[in-house]
Order: sequence, then C-alpha cells, then structure tokens
Amino acid sequence: MSAELKVDKTVDYKGLFCPMPIVKVSKDIKEIEVGQVLEMLADDPGSKPDMEAWVKQTGHEIVDTQEEGGVFKFYVRRNK
Repeated sequence: MSAELKVDKTVDYKGLFCPMPIVKVSKDIKEIEVGQVLEMLADDPGSKPDMEAWVKQTGHEIVDTQEEGGVFKFYVRRNK
C-alpha cells in the first residue's frame, strides 16, 4: 500500500463467510463519503473473487489488496 493512501474506516469481517462480507461491506461503504477509502479485513478465501465482482457491479474501486497470514486486506474507494 502506498504511503499516501489514507484509510477513513476499517471493518473487520474475519470469521465471516460468503456472502456475509459482501452484504456487510455494501452497508458499510455507505457510511463513508464519496472519495474516501474503506479498509476491509477478511479471512474467507472466497472474499477476493467476491470483492472483485462486487466492485464491478457497484462502481466502487479496489485501490489496493494485501494478504498477510491468511488475512485479506481490501482498500476500497467509494466512487458514488
């Protein structure tokens, strides 16, 4: 992740499995302003393809992803 990326809200969905991380991120993205970044933590291996499909459907943008010790970190910019 680049040093200039500012996280505006972090949500932890570790322990949740499909479809719950997507259901919850759909709600939580509405709690930040357009242009802000939501950091989502998940440990479900299915969260990566789920998030990629979700941003295509919603118009939001994954600006970075990381994986550390089985935890996926998604940085999603709200675009609308």
